[in-house]
Amino acid sequence: MGSYKIEPRSSLEHDPRKVDRQFIPKVLNVIESLAENPFPVQSGKMKGSESSYRLRVGDYRIIYQVDTDNKRVIIYHVRHRRDAYKR
Repeated sequence: MGSYKIEPRSSLEHDPRKVDRQFIPKVLNVIESLAENPFPVQSGKMKGSESSYRLRVGDYRIIYQVDTDNKRVIIYHVRHRRDAYKR
């Protein structure tokens, strides 16, 4: 599997301010690892979507999509689990 490009969305800009400081390095490491493997074992496919996934990091969730044709991982949100699935 080749290397994927990580593309954060503008909606991600405000999310890190709400993440507990102790989880920020873990979240960043997980996001960086998605470039090599966008489908880790612990990821889960989101219901009702063809290419959206969630990944758990403690009490936080990383919501992302994978574009396999263009080799991109688009990061939409990093939020606490109680807020992660709200629209």
